Amino acid sequence: MKIHSLMIADPITINENASIREAIEVMKVNSIRHLPVVSKGNRLKGFVTLADLKQGLIPSMVGDVTLSDLMIKDPIVVDPDDDVETAARIIYKHKIGGMPVVKNNKLVGIITETDILRAFIDMMGLLTASSRIEVVIEDKPGLFRKVLQIISDNGGDIINVGMPARHTDTRVYYFRLSVCKTDIIKRALEEEGFEVISATN
Repeated sequence: MKIHSLMIADPITINENASIREAIEVMKVNSIRHLPVVSKGNRLKGFVTLADLKQGLIPSMVGDVTLSDLMIKDPIVVDPDDDVETAARIIYKHKIGGMPVVKNNKLVGIITETDILRAFIDMMGLLTASSRIEVVIEDKPGLFRKVLQIISDNGGDIINVGMPARHTDTRVYYFRLSVCKTDIIKRALEEEGFEVISATN
């Protein structure tokens, strides 16, 4: 999945000459926590968060603190044609809530941790009714394919498959299925010598 299919296109922005108070008001009115700062031609100049703006509001009232002082002047950006996994890794590594999406030096969107979480939930089918079965599969040729065949032959329609990140000779695979009778699948797998850790309808 590419970032352009998930990002918020043409996001709300603010001009680099705006005040901190104006930026906070834009965020509150639109219920957003990240705000790209742009110049003429939608060229990205910086990136601010609501938390940063709130911290700078009082100092700006008694001093010369401006929006330019508070914004991240060289924010981490991604290209709309990058993979979503790229954005997820960057957000996780740098512990940030979101970042601008830039093409040819122009802002075209914004992607946040919420967008990525939503995509993950959709891909995993977590909000739809489903069944689940966990199977131990040794790292040997043909065994994974055999499990897939057994599940399919016994009425299982696989939505997605997951497994722990760590690699060992014995791996536990999590199969999320359309709602079905997992006891039948469990019995068929065990008859073929596979260890089924759990099976829920």
